[in-house]
Amino acid sequence: MMRKKIGRIGSSLLMVVLTTLTVALSGCSSDKAGDSASVANSQEAGTEAVTGTDAAQSTDVADDLSKLTVGIPQDIDGLDPHNSTGAGTREVFYNIFEGLVKADSEGNLNPAVASEYTISEDSKVYTFTLRDGIKFHDGSNVTVEDIKYSLERNMGVDGSEPLIKAYKAIDSVNIVDDSHVEVVLKDSDSDFLTQLTVAIIPEANEHPETTPIGTGPYKYVSNSPQENFIVTRFDDYWGEKAYIKDVVFKIEANMDAIVLDLEGGSIDMMARVTPTQVSQLSDKFQVYEGTMNLVQALYLNNAVKPFDDVRVRQALCYAVDPQKIMDFVSEGAGTEIGSAMFPAFSKYFMPELNDTYNLDVDKAKELLSEAGYPNGFEFTITVPSNYGQHVDTAQVISEQLKEIGVTANIQEIEWNSWVSDVYSGRQFEATVVGIDASTLSASALLNRYVSDNGKNFVNFNSADYDAAYANATAATDDAEKTKYYKECETILSKEAASVYIQDLPEFVVLNKKFTGYVFYPLYVQDIAKIRPAQ
Repeated sequence: MMRKKIGRIGSSLLMVVLTTLTVALSGCSSDKAGDSASVANSQEAGTEAVTGTDAAQSTDVADDLSKLTVGIPQDIDGLDPHNSTGAGTREVFYNIFEGLVKADSEGNLNPAVASEYTISEDSKVYTFTLRDGIKFHDGSNVTVEDIKYSLERNMGVDGSEPLIKAYKAIDSVNIVDDSHVEVVLKDSDSDFLTQLTVAIIPEANEHPETTPIGTGPYKYVSNSPQENFIVTRFDDYWGEKAYIKDVVFKIEANMDAIVLDLEGGSIDMMARVTPTQVSQLSDKFQVYEGTMNLVQALYLNNAVKPFDDVRVRQALCYAVDPQKIMDFVSEGAGTEIGSAMFPAFSKYFMPELNDTYNLDVDKAKELLSEAGYPNGFEFTITVPSNYGQHVDTAQVISEQLKEIGVTANIQEIEWNSWVSDVYSGRQFEATVVGIDASTLSASALLNRYVSDNGKNFVNFNSADYDAAYANATAATDDAEKTKYYKECETILSKEAASVYIQDLPEFVVLNKKFTGYVFYPLYVQDIAKIRPAQ
């Protein structure tokens, strides 16, 4: 973890921030989270800290171990896997839907709906063999027609915009025979396999938005908006069967209730709890520690004043100290990042970019004066209220910016409002969230900064960046591709697309009645791995 080298926060500011966060963390017991090629093999494995006595000693033999209740901080944003974008939705859907390939905990892409695949020498034709006997949750057999339908639905072959921007690269999806499908690309792309984790769903299902049907280890039962999402084990699953029969994902939007609900037994598991919450738990819980694999930042709307001026954005970068944010928000845990890439993607991660903006209040003030704001300015940080560490981070940032005469007001809004107003509507000045990667590819984090990308909610616009990204996607040599992706990261840092902060630590709490939690380099919760401890 790298510390800032220039300048020092004043002692009075430290006391204000410390007092503020003492109240926030001990009074609210808040949660936090973010909005993802075997590059993750070098990821530092999550370590496990066991509190109290042995799990078997705290397990009541009368407990029903066939049911697990998992707390999640917000509701899913839809039942159709092709039209749902929230990271919180993806972590649930990992258990229900599968693509031709599927990521494992080591960052490998393994065959799933497909039993095997081949890639042509020019990386333009990907051929998949349909897994023999694989079934959908409704009992029907998966066919090559279902694969073609699912991929073409995301391509937008009906004339609509592709649901996955990367699918513009597909020239055709062809059925070779009853067991083989080939995906033909317009240009060579040795990295395209990472895009083929998209859910394969039945062509015959006319209403995927209300009746989700997949091939995963769990199948959909019901959902009650803002209450819960219920699944049950799919006994005809092609792979290793899930241990727990019934799983309830319970919405835990009230950050203050998490510890009480864990202790009271209304939930058995909760991811992304805070260190303060961990310290409040009894010894009947096991705590797993890893990383969230996301990019937490003060995301700036580059299309609105004053953030349309690169000097203003750079000034904020010089004024914000990530290490002090980590010290106060997560007791020093976390990893500083200087661009839109987290450390688990070690091949692409550039720790040297952490030093692009070392804390320098005088430099920040100088840049503000050059930009026409010698006396600073005022703006609003809009934060989803159910992600406590993002709220806490915004509070520290607000205090740090006072040192350069900038007033940052904090507006907390509900998650659904954040998605509609900030992410989709782009009606904001700044926000603090974490952005994860949906696939095991650098492009999953970097494509959103291309000027015409629909996910570019910060409205970053750079001809140099667009060119570097185009070069990366066109490259067939892995070393060349990596070079251009790193050029993209460097541009984001130098042009201060946002104020990059950290990859957050992750603490997962699981009742000792259960065991087997596993961290992934993506934003998923693999419930099928969890089993009774006895």
